[in-house]
Amino acid sequence: MSKIERAEVFVASPGRTFVTLRITTSDGVTGLGDATLNGRELAVASYLQEHLVPLLIGKDPARIEDMWQYLYRGAYWRRGPVTMTAISAVDTALWDIKGKVADLPVYQLLGGRSREGVMVYSHASGVDVPSLLDDVERFLDLGYKAVRAQAAAPDCGGPYGHRSGTVHAPAASSRPDEQPWDTEAYLGFAPTYLEAVRDRFGFGFHLLHDIHHRLTPIEAARFGKRVEDCRLFWMEDPTPAENQESFRLIRQHTTTPIAVGEALTSIWDVQHLITEQLIDYVRTTVVHAGGITHLRRIFDLAALYQVRTGSHGATDLSPITLAAAVHVDLSVPNFGIQEYMGHPDEAAEVFRGGVTLADGMLNPSEEPGLGVEYDEKEAARFPYEARYLPVARRLDGSVHDW
Repeated sequence: MSKIERAEVFVASPGRTFVTLRITTSDGVTGLGDATLNGRELAVASYLQEHLVPLLIGKDPARIEDMWQYLYRGAYWRRGPVTMTAISAVDTALWDIKGKVADLPVYQLLGGRSREGVMVYSHASGVDVPSLLDDVERFLDLGYKAVRAQAAAPDCGGPYGHRSGTVHAPAASSRPDEQPWDTEAYLGFAPTYLEAVRDRFGFGFHLLHDIHHRLTPIEAARFGKRVEDCRLFWMEDPTPAENQESFRLIRQHTTTPIAVGEALTSIWDVQHLITEQLIDYVRTTVVHAGGITHLRRIFDLAALYQVRTGSHGATDLSPITLAAAVHVDLSVPNFGIQEYMGHPDEAAEVFRGGVTLADGMLNPSEEPGLGVEYDEKEAARFPYEARYLPVARRLDGSVHDW
């Protein structure tokens, strides 16, 4: 019987900082997992190396569910982003191994295709309305069927909503960039540019918008009601999700769909949101929500309540997570949409294969497993660099949710 013989943790910064787990079995089969957690990469890498890797050696790689329960329940102090991200890496690597042993892509092990491809959205942005409209047009010309629209509020003074360069990379500094924020300026401006997008391009594509946890529930309700005529696919993270009950107030005032979950790590974090139908899309992702095993559990619960999927797909989630997400997206019946921001060119030198994009749709590799290879030698060219997400401050200097 095959056993786990070796588990290695790599931290490299090819354009972004990624933490990668590689598990090797006694039969010489390897599997890859992603353990990237913005600003906490070394914490996750250390937790993996010191606490999980010793537990893996000698275990049967085929017993994925048993391994998940062993690592989760065995931790005693459960959940938390570091623990769940580390478990995600192990789980994803084991699914990669299982696919290679079965000589099948992972989505076939999950039940096969439920659709022909995975619809994605990407991020259009601008320093003002004209530049935002030009960027939306660029994505539509590339064949995207869904576009997220953001622009920097002129009276706010901060860069939120504006992408610098072709790949959006908010975690780009060795210390958190402190950015100004003005809620009233945002509430006055954002609806106008969403209306401008619809006025220029019509309703033949899906339009999304990210509030990024920055409003109170009643402010979010006011925003959602104001933009109902724009027929948004969703408004994302309208308010911090720690208090799930607060979404009930938003629901009472607007029919604009709500998406939540990129910062949440377990089925218990979204249980109330789903079972009370307080959201329309759950945005948990492979790397932060316990891997493929636990993410499927979340999506199965969501399906019972007509909540669809919309997994997070930022540049700080490695090509391993993107591939794993697309394998899951392809197989689940309640798929909604997948975020896709691409990766810096340097990442392609380290991570080979994975997914292909055509006409606004992603499809996974048909290679066995996840279809991603990790080049350890190339990764050594990109030593670890600390990168942090920004911090928002209101104009009076107080800290706000970024």
